[in-house]
Amino acid sequence: MKKLIFILVQISLIQAISSQGLPTAKPEEAGLSSERLDRIKPVMQSYVDQNKLPGLITMVARRGKIVHFEKYGMMDMGKSMESNTIFGIQSMTKPITSVAVMMLYEEGLFQLDDQVAKYIPEFKDLKVFSSRDKDGIHVVDQIKPMTILGLLTHTSGLTYGMYEINGNTPVDSMFNAAKCFSGTLHDMIQKLSEIPLQCQPGTKWNYSVSTDVLGYLVEVLSGKPLDEFFKERIFIPLRMIDTDFYVPGEKINRLAALYGPAENTGIKVIIKPDSARFSRPARFLGGGGRLYSTATDYMTFAQMLLNKGEFNGVRLLGSKTVELMTKNHIPTDLLPVADWYLPGLGFGLGFSVMTDPLVILGSEGEYGWAGAYNTYFSIDPKEELIWILMTQFYPTHYYPVSKEFKVLVYQAIVD
Repeated sequence: MKKLIFILVQISLIQAISSQGLPTAKPEEAGLSSERLDRIKPVMQSYVDQNKLPGLITMVARRGKIVHFEKYGMMDMGKSMESNTIFGIQSMTKPITSVAVMMLYEEGLFQLDDQVAKYIPEFKDLKVFSSRDKDGIHVVDQIKPMTILGLLTHTSGLTYGMYEINGNTPVDSMFNAAKCFSGTLHDMIQKLSEIPLQCQPGTKWNYSVSTDVLGYLVEVLSGKPLDEFFKERIFIPLRMIDTDFYVPGEKINRLAALYGPAENTGIKVIIKPDSARFSRPARFLGGGGRLYSTATDYMTFAQMLLNKGEFNGVRLLGSKTVELMTKNHIPTDLLPVADWYLPGLGFGLGFSVMTDPLVILGSEGEYGWAGAYNTYFSIDPKEELIWILMTQFYPTHYYPVSKEFKVLVYQAIVD
């Protein structure tokens, strides 16, 4: 009976994938071992069984075919995780925004070394933080101006107000006090224009609000709100039917709750799905981290990238553009030294890029990113491999679940 139920579940998952045009295959047909791939399930299930995570989805594609798609646990207490569960993907929004920007680049609307102030005049006179003493904050002029390339690579000099990543700096404190995400994208630009840069542009990789600024740039260059551009140019062409800045009322029952660690042990709900909060169009269209999506939708987006800009006859980018986006642009001495940023990683135009797999299985040239609620994706052009992990748990990297999943995926490759 259990075997029959398992088969029926797998059939339903395959049907869900096939409805969006992604073919499926047995692992052996794509050069993986079924026996080895089966190691994924007990490890991921253990996070649910030990009450560390509420539920997960794991998905693997190789050579253009889905070879693994599993769901575990709950999307909310009393509601089982489903194949079409909707997740807040947070910073996995960034690669989508970067693709949108590069689509406009291909149309000749800007050059990568253009100054940002050419298109966003509010940034013309931005100063750079120098020091703080009893007399207050001291600033200096930019030595080299902020460029669009700097926004794409997080070397713009901007910051994020995230103390756990960049430290508790005076600029981060100013950023948080300004509540930059409380209005529209244009409101954010106005507030940023009054805050000094964290560092000189081009001198440091500093994870930042850069991609939200890119979202505003898309609006300026295209003449359309960011959500409209995404829908018309990316989501509708790729049939990403469940990806948006909000979750429509008829889909709210598919939205996963956000969990976090409880005070003593186990987990607790941080944010419950609430139609009043999530089912109305968003005011702040954050290109850096405000989208909702599903594993199957994001797999479609990832496969388009692996195909160098094309999926199912729809081409969003030229192959040379994708090559440019997915190569490392950051010298090693500019990269962060942090537990969450693995040795051997660089950064491209919207993605981390593996320059040398020093401490984990992988390939040179592999690229991807993660979201604050522990959503992850990675694309390996050499192995023609994509893996996606979705859950809803904060803080990020609280458990090594993504590292474990990645190892379990790569150890299954036999051809």
